[in-house]
Amino acid sequence: MFFERPDSGELAVLVHLDLASENEPEDPREFEELVLSAGGDPVSFITGHRNAPHPKFFVGTGKAEELRQAVEEHAAGLVIFNHNLSPSQERNLEHELKCRVLDRTGLILDIFAQRARTHEGKLQVELAQLQHMSTRLVRGWTHLERQKGGIGLRGPGETQLETDRRLLRGRIKSILKRLEKVRRQRDQGRRSRLRAEIPTVSLVGYTNAGKSTLFNRLTESDVYTADKLFATLDPTMRRVELNDVGPTILADTVGFISHLPHKLVEAFPATLEEAANASLLLHIVDAHSEERQTNMQRVNEVLEEIGAHELPTLMVFNKIDLMSDVVAR
Repeated sequence: MFFERPDSGELAVLVHLDLASENEPEDPREFEELVLSAGGDPVSFITGHRNAPHPKFFVGTGKAEELRQAVEEHAAGLVIFNHNLSPSQERNLEHELKCRVLDRTGLILDIFAQRARTHEGKLQVELAQLQHMSTRLVRGWTHLERQKGGIGLRGPGETQLETDRRLLRGRIKSILKRLEKVRRQRDQGRRSRLRAEIPTVSLVGYTNAGKSTLFNRLTESDVYTADKLFATLDPTMRRVELNDVGPTILADTVGFISHLPHKLVEAFPATLEEAANASLLLHIVDAHSEERQTNMQRVNEVLEEIGAHELPTLMVFNKIDLMSDVVAR
């Protein structure tokens, strides 16, 4: 059961640290876009520097006090980190701040919960959220017992912290069985296309690079597009006629993002399999983005992870009309 999105955003304090121990730091601007995509209303952005995360709070004790004051000053109900937190760090912060705390993985999972439209997509989101939740079930979080749906809590329903782990495992097992049935049906469709010698061209790229807009132009379709991260979640396929090729399947896929949580890579075979089994990849790049070189590399890393890095690939640079003196990084 998915929660209805509130008319106004949740008041949220954002946290981003520059860590000396991180080889590939997260982008704070992208982080704020993610929060806005989730429906958050940022009221404070706390930044800092550390050599390594604090084992108890991720941030130091002084920064934790700064967070507590920001939550109190702005009456925020949520603190969101641009980093992945351990279950104990998340729990310690919630006890200290007396509000919900969400890490980067939880934030991305929530956005996926909002975007899923198909039956399979909703099952995949629920599976990923339940797997994430299972590591965070600890009895005694009385300050959150009555929390309802909000950012990080959409998808499977209320976070009932007293949920029995056995019931949780049973639900995960049930979803896996249903997804396997859908997967077999999808495999059958793919084999039928192969027998008919109909090639598949998959659009891949960093999130918000403009894949769905290009997909609509190529197929004369009306797939949902928006200038926000993860506007497209469920894979969309259309049959088109190409000169010198004939009938071809064009597949739009979910956008990639830096440090895409493995829970999502594992839970979303529909999108990833269409890329891994394509005859050709169209790698869409936002040419206007200052981070385009970095984003291209991050997409290539995910393609390698799913075994699609050696497929024939055509680079497509999008949004060139927005370019002026952009410096690539």
